[in-house]
Amino acid sequence: MNALTASAAIASGRVKLANVRQRSLVEAKVRVLVVAFLFLFAGAAAFARILQLGFFEDAPERRSLAEALLPPRGEITDRNGVPLARAFPAYALWYNPKALGEKGQPLVKSPEEVAAALMQIFPDADQVDLLRRLKSDKPSYLIRRVMPEEANRIFALGEPALEFPRENQRYYPQGSLGAHVLGYVDGEGKGHVGMEQVLEKQLIDPMQRGRPVSLSIDMRAQGALEDELGRGMMETEAKGAAGIILDVDTGEVIALASLPSFNPNRSDMAYNDLVFNKVTNQVYELGSTFKPLSVAAAIDAGVVTDLSVRYPANRPLEIGGFRIRDSHPFGASLNVPEALIHSSNIVTAQVADKLGGPALKKTMAALGMNERPYIELPARGFPLWPRGHEKSGEWPRITTMTVSYGHGIAVTPLHLAAAYAAMVNGGVWRPATLFKVDPAKAPEGRRVFKASTSARMRQLLRMIVVDGTGKSANAPGFRVGGKTGSAEKPGGKGGYNRTSLVATFAAAFPMDKPRYVVIAMLDEPKGTAATSFQRTAAWNAGPIVGRVVPRIGPFLGVVPDDTRDIDISDLSPLVGNGSGE
Repeated sequence: MNALTASAAIASGRVKLANVRQRSLVEAKVRVLVVAFLFLFAGAAAFARILQLGFFEDAPERRSLAEALLPPRGEITDRNGVPLARAFPAYALWYNPKALGEKGQPLVKSPEEVAAALMQIFPDADQVDLLRRLKSDKPSYLIRRVMPEEANRIFALGEPALEFPRENQRYYPQGSLGAHVLGYVDGEGKGHVGMEQVLEKQLIDPMQRGRPVSLSIDMRAQGALEDELGRGMMETEAKGAAGIILDVDTGEVIALASLPSFNPNRSDMAYNDLVFNKVTNQVYELGSTFKPLSVAAAIDAGVVTDLSVRYPANRPLEIGGFRIRDSHPFGASLNVPEALIHSSNIVTAQVADKLGGPALKKTMAALGMNERPYIELPARGFPLWPRGHEKSGEWPRITTMTVSYGHGIAVTPLHLAAAYAAMVNGGVWRPATLFKVDPAKAPEGRRVFKASTSARMRQLLRMIVVDGTGKSANAPGFRVGGKTGSAEKPGGKGGYNRTSLVATFAAAFPMDKPRYVVIAMLDEPKGTAATSFQRTAAWNAGPIVGRVVPRIGPFLGVVPDDTRDIDISDLSPLVGNGSGE
């Protein structure tokens, strides 16, 4: 072999080696791409399956797998971290008609015998519905929440078609406490009525489920409010009750109660009238609790400057065929402090007449009385706002007068709470909220009353409790101020039913530096031995506030102090003795 031939052979070998290396490199890249594609495909398929399991499949074993891959529904707590709603592992009762094969008999015993046996374990279940499901060839849930001891009893029946999938269930550790705030979660895991509905997206978001949502509610205050409202209902045989505790500076709802209540742990029992929220969704004519608001509007407008001025009070007012009267005579004349202390419709109507319809209407609108209450809950009642003149829109004279003492206008107890907060906190209205608020970041709100007007109203409200119709709410050391309201419900002769009352007490404390508004309302209370056979708010709603305030004050930062009070010495000489509602 000559040198040229040798050189060519060597070059040919090098080319072949380079080709081999290039092919190997290409093959390696192809293998990497294939493996990457397979991993990508497997990941996409797994993700698609998770979505299918989580959102489209109903079988319990599939739901359990999806739930195992995702965090449970987020937790809700009160302002202090006390759990109000949380997820916990539980059993369900699932009927699988194919447990013994496609053609096998699904049940060992007859459907009637199995349904009867299940009723022995779950006496509140619907036997007709159970029997219908057991006779069907379709798999379905029979009971959504089963305790371990109940599962043992079912297992002892020896029915392979009765299965016990393990699932995350919604649990409310406080039972029915705060039910109207929380709402409930149905068998399909969807929130209803309360904050469960409001927070639905957040609570099921996998990225946020590990973060508890803190509400403004204090469960200690909630328990005290519900307890005392329940006692008031029982003592007066009332058909219902409602109450709210509101922070006057931030708008935070510290407690909200509507009775009778429901147990959110029994979602199967929640589809009834008890889920209706009387605090935010039911509108009432709240009677004389409106009188301080009307007086505040008159003071703010400069219509009432001298509280010693007296108004005739010894005869009903005749306005356009209507008669405005008091519950009983209070004397020939009354000044404004006496009119509030004795709860005089006649004098309050005269003050409102002097103020005028446009000014009173503007104040009520500024307090939010003409729109749904501001709060996060989905159920919010629209007020019955008085009609104005067809052309001008202004209230007729008689409407102005009746609205001034809480008739002819219907609002929710929450409307009233927010209005009282504005009246005592320096004059600023703020929306109510069920979320915990940093005091430094409280909403600015809107000014309704001057600070000087608010200061005067704090004196007058305190005087009503010290010397007037609100004496039953006077909790020693807590400087409570407030106003009674006993309004006949619409219906019956003359447009009102004289035998059906809504009794309300609207209060704030401590009046030297108000922190909280407390509203207590009873729907159709009766005169009983516990109330000396009286039906008005001074005898039933007032005592509820008088018992609630000492229970909640200390842990809300208001310590009783008999050495402190708001100075009402300049008003005392203006007031005589008397009684009202």
